Amino acid sequence: MKKIAVFTSGGDSPGMNACIRAVVRTAIANNLEVCGIMQGYKGMIEGGENFVEMNSRSVGNIIQRGGTILKSSRSKEFMTPEGRKKAYDNLIANKVDGIVCIGGNGTFTGAEIFYNEYGIPSIGAPGTIDNDLYGTDFTIGFDTAINTAVEAIDKIRDTADSHGRVFLVELMGRHAGFISLAATIAGGAELVLLPEVKEDHSKVVNFFKGRSNSKKSFSIVIVAEGNVEGGAFKIDEMLKAEIPNFESRVVILGHIQRGGSPTAYDRVLASRLGAGAVEALLKGEENKMAGLMNNKFCLTPFYDSIHSKKELNPDLVRLVDVFNC
Repeated sequence: MKKIAVFTSGGDSPGMNACIRAVVRTAIANNLEVCGIMQGYKGMIEGGENFVEMNSRSVGNIIQRGGTILKSSRSKEFMTPEGRKKAYDNLIANKVDGIVCIGGNGTFTGAEIFYNEYGIPSIGAPGTIDNDLYGTDFTIGFDTAINTAVEAIDKIRDTADSHGRVFLVELMGRHAGFISLAATIAGGAELVLLPEVKEDHSKVVNFFKGRSNSKKSFSIVIVAEGNVEGGAFKIDEMLKAEIPNFESRVVILGHIQRGGSPTAYDRVLASRLGAGAVEALLKGEENKMAGLMNNKFCLTPFYDSIHSKKELNPDLVRLVDVFNC
């Protein structure tokens, strides 16, 4: 192996730049050439100026930056055989022997299909705030997203307390409630509605009906956007229809959770996974995702990472009810 490529794909997450930096500098330390592919799979298909030769200075002063210097995109064309053939031709034209792909479920799905068709070795680094990939305890960007959410919740609490209101705060997570669950505990919220846990309708209504008896002056409820009963606005409408004089406000944090400077933990995690991905390629590994399990580096086949369900920590789910007294 003489040359590798690195790219980011799908939704951006804080720490992607730290991972790019680790990939480039680890490659150089092992006498490999390295190129960055701009705009993910889209750039791989289009070729040309999207293939950028990188050196140590290319990744200077980026470890603290959110987003991705290589940019990102979602490519429908890559999901066609014709699109993947164009991508393969461009990789061969640029003499790429191996790939490090940084992204989430969709990125690794594309990487697995591409490997099965063309056999170019690839190792993935899990870059997604959702923390929903099987084979790693934490994904790059998850810790930063939690901290962003908790900072917002702390500020919302001041207003909720001042006015004695209920605030429904919607956090990102279409299919996974990892951010919402962690932010609920860290932010001291009283209730969380998750995609993985179907709450009884009457339980949610009775929770708010019982507020007056508990003498709580305000409440903060976290709603994951993929909650089975609907998002924060839907829950708000339901409660107002069933509880007279129910006064509440809805806050949707949205994409603010995907931006910002990565936390120290995300920078270290991204650095370990980026370096480990390059070293795995050099050892002959392929078609796998790099991760940390019990703080130890590990590799999980893309298929397992994509198709195996990562479960919420039941202890954390239990603690939400324990603390709500």
